[in-house]
Amino acid sequence: MSRHGPRVAVVGSVNLDLVARVERLPAAGETLTAHGVTRVPGGKGANQALAAARLGARVSLHAAVGDDPLAGEALTLLRAGGVDLRHIRIAAEAPTGTAMIQVDDDGETTIVIDAGANATLAVAPGDLDADVVLTVLEVPDEAVATAMAAPGFTVLNAAPVRPVAGDVLAGVDLLCVNAHEFGALAAHADLDDLVAVAITHGAAGAELRRRGRVVATVEPPPVDAVDGTAAGDAFTAALALALAAGGDDESALRRACRAGALAATRPGAQPSLPTRQEVDVP
Repeated sequence: MSRHGPRVAVVGSVNLDLVARVERLPAAGETLTAHGVTRVPGGKGANQALAAARLGARVSLHAAVGDDPLAGEALTLLRAGGVDLRHIRIAAEAPTGTAMIQVDDDGETTIVIDAGANATLAVAPGDLDADVVLTVLEVPDEAVATAMAAPGFTVLNAAPVRPVAGDVLAGVDLLCVNAHEFGALAAHADLDDLVAVAITHGAAGAELRRRGRVVATVEPPPVDAVDGTAAGDAFTAALALALAAGGDDESALRRACRAGALAATRPGAQPSLPTRQEVDVP
């Protein structure tokens, strides 16, 4: 890796998040009154790209947005954060993706996504020359497969979860999932064959498995959670960078848990993502 920071290519989604703050999450059929609604740049691909950039990586984002006013708003923090946006496709046939998010007073969330332009994303293999190639499941299967066949350290954040082809999983160096996603994927594939799998358990922490064997477990630092929207994105970016750089499993997992916990202490997706200086405080 370069002494100027690892090169990271993210193949992923860009959304504009519409976030409603509520005292508690509503039950089915229930109407609640929000005590505030905000518009925040988001999308799991964009979040992880900015998270990696704030942690010191040189990041390019391969994504699609609509030819509409939402696109500029959704890309604002990525541009300010130094993420390379030259590979962003402008889709005339679809709007910029949006996410409708509810956040309760304990920081728990519900999220509904309209993929929009994200569903049109295609990526050329030759554009993915990087130390780390990271993708998510908010983009088409073909884009995911191309990313996981790229050279470099490949990372799949399997969210929102859906079945992933066995040959694609075989190319994954690090799979990042929460406990629900792990169970859903394990119903369709033998995840014990994978090189590395990180499973997050919310406030209970995370574990790292190699070839099915647990090699590290870590509890996150205690924090007052405000919004967990991008906590998993911060976790994934931090863990990917640490393991790709040759860090030991437990230290890498601890750093990732700290990044995720810090993100949960702040409202909004991209505004919550911590910097390297914050994550590496002793």
